[in-house]
Amino acid sequence: MNVPSPDPGQLLRLARSVAEEAGQLLASRRPAGPQGRPEVASTKSSPTDVVTEMDRASEALIRRRIRVERPADAVLGEEGGESGHGRVRWIVDPLDGTVNYLYGLADWAVSIAAEVDGRVLAGVVVVPRYGEVFTAVAGQGSFLHPAAGPPVPLRCNSGVPLRRALVATGFGYAQAQRVVQGEVVAAALPQIRDIRRGGSCAVDLCSVAAGRVDAYYERGVNYWDYAAGGLIATEAGARVSGLGGKPPSPELTMAAEPGLFGELHGLLAALDPERDAVP
Repeated sequence: MNVPSPDPGQLLRLARSVAEEAGQLLASRRPAGPQGRPEVASTKSSPTDVVTEMDRASEALIRRRIRVERPADAVLGEEGGESGHGRVRWIVDPLDGTVNYLYGLADWAVSIAAEVDGRVLAGVVVVPRYGEVFTAVAGQGSFLHPAAGPPVPLRCNSGVPLRRALVATGFGYAQAQRVVQGEVVAAALPQIRDIRRGGSCAVDLCSVAAGRVDAYYERGVNYWDYAAGGLIATEAGARVSGLGGKPPSPELTMAAEPGLFGELHGLLAALDPERDAVP
C-alpha cells in the first residue's frame, strides 16, 4: 500500500501555528522592566552557555502540540533530545538566542523545521520582539510575514563583493573555540565592510534571506539552530554550506549569495576556522 507523502504546506502551517504560540508564551512570561530576568535553570557547554526555564517550557509546549496533531512523527529538540521514529521529523529550537532573551535584547526566536525522509521541506522562524515571521517551503520560495500587511517574498543580496559585504557571525562558548573565533574575526575584518553579531543563528540566516546582511558564518551552531533558517536562506537564493562542499554543521555553517559565498569561503578556508586553540 502506497502511503502519500506529507504535504509540506500543511507541515508549514502546523509549524507556524506552534512556533507563534511558543513565541507568545516566551514573550508573555519574560519579566518586565530593565532588571527583570528569567531564572537560569542550568548551563551546558560552559558557565556562560545558559538554559532558562522558558527554554524548557517552550519546547514542552511545542512537543505537546505536535504530538496532538501528528502523534507518529519524530521530534528532535535542543532541550529534550530526540523522540519517535516517524517519516516526518520536527527539528525544534524552542528559544534561539537564550542569552539575548535573558538580557532583554530583541534578537531571539523560535525555530521549527519539518524534515521528510531526511530532507528539510518546511521551516519557520518566529521573532516575537520584531513581530516578524519567516517561512519557507522547499521549491516555493521564502517569505517575511510582518505584523501588518501581506507576505513579502525574500531575496538575498546579489552582486556584493567581499570587500563591501556586511557579514554576520557568532561565537561559541568553549574557550578553545573562542580564541580561534577571535583570530578569524580579526583577520577577516580588514577585508569586509563590517561585522554584525546578533546572537541568534536563526535570525542571522533570515537576515541573509531578507538582505539585511550580505553573508553569515559561524562555528558551533547545531542542526536545530540552522535547519529552518537554512531553508529560508536557501529559498531566498543563498548558498548554505560548510567548508569544502560539506553540509552545514557545528564545524562551520556559512550562507551567502553564491558569488559572495565563493569569496567568503576562500577567505575563511585560509584561516582554518574549524581548529581549536592549542592550550
